[in-house]
Amino acid sequence: METLKYFTNNTFVESTTDKYYNVFDPSTGEQIARCPRVTADEIKQVIANAEAAYKVWSKTPVIKRVQILYRLRELLVEHMDELTLICAREHGKVYEEAKGDILKAKEGTELAISMPSLMMGESLMDTSSGYDTVLYRESLGVFVGICPFNFPAMIPMGWMAPSCIACGNTIILKVAGATPMTSLRIAELYREAGLPDGVLNIISCDRNDTQELLTNPVVKGISFVGSTKVGKFIYETAAKNGKRVQCLCEAKNHALVLNDAALDRTAAGIVNAAYGCAGERCMALPVVVAQEGIADALVAKIKELASALKVGPAYDKTSKLGPVYSAEHKKSVVEWIEKGLAEGATLVLDGRDKVVEGYENGFYLGPTVLDHVTTEMTVGTREIFGPVLCIKRVKTFEEGLEVMNSNPFANGSVIYTQNGYYAREFARNTDGGMVGINVGIPVPVGVFPFSGHKQSFFGDLHCLGKDAYRFFTESKCVTTHWFDEHEKKSTAVSTWDGTI
Repeated sequence: METLKYFTNNTFVESTTDKYYNVFDPSTGEQIARCPRVTADEIKQVIANAEAAYKVWSKTPVIKRVQILYRLRELLVEHMDELTLICAREHGKVYEEAKGDILKAKEGTELAISMPSLMMGESLMDTSSGYDTVLYRESLGVFVGICPFNFPAMIPMGWMAPSCIACGNTIILKVAGATPMTSLRIAELYREAGLPDGVLNIISCDRNDTQELLTNPVVKGISFVGSTKVGKFIYETAAKNGKRVQCLCEAKNHALVLNDAALDRTAAGIVNAAYGCAGERCMALPVVVAQEGIADALVAKIKELASALKVGPAYDKTSKLGPVYSAEHKKSVVEWIEKGLAEGATLVLDGRDKVVEGYENGFYLGPTVLDHVTTEMTVGTREIFGPVLCIKRVKTFEEGLEVMNSNPFANGSVIYTQNGYYAREFARNTDGGMVGINVGIPVPVGVFPFSGHKQSFFGDLHCLGKDAYRFFTESKCVTTHWFDEHEKKSTAVSTWDGTI
């Protein structure tokens, strides 16, 4: 079993801590590593390293900064299979899903490579007669990224680090103690690509020690992905301490299926969205709101397709549904299923007792379907984060939209229909920030922001898209005026110095 180290100043450092997170292979249930919960003094030293690096890195021209990301992008491609297997092994998502995780890190890197164009700013000659104004985008300093367990490549190394670094900041990634190995390996690739010491730092720590990251005056901004409860706390604490904050939080995405939906393709899209990554993603599709005319046939087709999914180890390329990430989380999902049944839901497909031959100690759950779920049931309202699909039934489009918008979360929302009118009405009136029309996972490509709403997001600027460079920079406006020969000799200055 490997004892991992934390990463700072381009060096893997052995922590002095006696506290560790256990890292498991969810496919086998075997512990494969332990991850240090770094000490308070080590956190302060990492912050100091990032601050020292910022003084140099921020003065490095943006075109030179992104040259390193060019090289990193090529290294990600070169090591794609290796990184995919690390991700699959420590998280449990099946091979193609793990590869997608790495590809999303590559996509975020490619977005950051275009930073010289994104940071060009704005200018206007003669804003007032003889006065010119230029707006520059400048870096801020040290940022902290607080990352969840479920996307060990995409979130820290796609959403956070590349744009932050390209904008001239330095970053400390607090990665999940359960899934740190993918990020640590990519950190090695950053070092190989030529990133200077202290620009990228990776730690794991206790929640209590995280307070130092939220309050230390050196830290200028926080990017967080995780639960709504924790996100609210981070947003309030960091903002109170004068920091820029974005908190991407929970979801309970719904899909409205109308009577005219293409049944086979719709059911296939729902199964893919509901059970991909074992449901452990904030853009999973855990609830279907079915119009009554199609509901019975849709549920039967979903059951057929979900039952055919091959449940197996993450690194078996034929597996379609891998394990959940921990034994504790498996227990939590089972308890949610049982709570749904106690609340009155109908069990259509039961995945609680799934055992994979040869991997009996793995953290497996089969696909589960609960029908006749109502808005009063917590199972249909709260985030389960597992391979559980809830079916709600409605009579009309309007009722379905109301059911969906009554949910406190609003990351994504989906409609399956062949009717253009209802599709447009849905896109206009849904609360979801990311909308799919016959698209089960409506995550836009990285040139657009990941734009959750309501209790799914706290902040002003989302991650990715143009919001990314705006979050990681601040604007500076420079107004210039040159005196002609007559004005050189004048002492008359208007109240607003000529700028109105």
